[in-house]
Amino acid sequence: MTPGFTGGPLDRADRLRHDPDALAEATNWRARLLVLGPGYEPEVGQDGRLGWTSLADAPEDAELVLLGMEDGRAHFAAITGEPGGVPFRSPRLMASLGMMEGGEAATYAAARSVLDWHARHRFCANCGAPTTPFRAGWGRKCGQCTAEHFPRVDPVVIMLAEHDGRALLGRQAAWPQGRYSALAGFLEPGESVEEAVAREIWEEAGVRVRAVRYIASQPWPFPSQLMIACVAEAEDDVLTLDTTEIEDAIWVPRAEVRAVLAGQPGPFQPPPPYAIAHTLLHRWSA
Repeated sequence: MTPGFTGGPLDRADRLRHDPDALAEATNWRARLLVLGPGYEPEVGQDGRLGWTSLADAPEDAELVLLGMEDGRAHFAAITGEPGGVPFRSPRLMASLGMMEGGEAATYAAARSVLDWHARHRFCANCGAPTTPFRAGWGRKCGQCTAEHFPRVDPVVIMLAEHDGRALLGRQAAWPQGRYSALAGFLEPGESVEEAVAREIWEEAGVRVRAVRYIASQPWPFPSQLMIACVAEAEDDVLTLDTTEIEDAIWVPRAEVRAVLAGQPGPFQPPPPYAIAHTLLHRWSA
């Protein structure tokens, strides 16, 4: 099962980011502009494809981000005055994510992440002066100290602990009623993926684990994370929850995970298909 937000059809065309003349040539009447509403919400058709328009519809004086090339045509997103770190994901946005074809979701994830980064990095972290986009929108440069800044990606481990044919799932209070998912947390400086997996499971559920194995990864555009999915072997099944992190946790047998993913009733509601936790459960229960 392919993780959501992966498999994008666009050639990211790094060569154009470093060639202003070639970029200018590609910025022509054939180029396409991604249609985004407030909160970076996409326009998605009944066919599950993103909405595009011509560059003539870009806001006046808008800076453009080159998302990539497809069939000889450049695809852009416009940097606007949208505030960064949009905290609210509307029901409409979540419904749109469920409608998107896989590759379309990957294109949207890249656009949303880089636009949000621009919105949050209008000033230089080194000297505080205003910055301006360069490299076709994949960087910002300070006009005062000349420091260059580039979009960041924050690594997150997301994982299942397994014990005696069961997977450990947790839930946060803000989630829909009955939804459980894999535990997750940000990597910290000076920490390996394996160490982060073990630390997060211990901190949130009080379970010691070993033999961490990597499963898959996924970009997550809220705002810009790399989800690193893993499975680890638990030393025991005794839970001691940190209720400031998770509301509840349960051990679910493999057969029940399979049944829930197949649409049958069970002890939990699964994460949505575009979330890598869904992929992780599929891979573990197969």
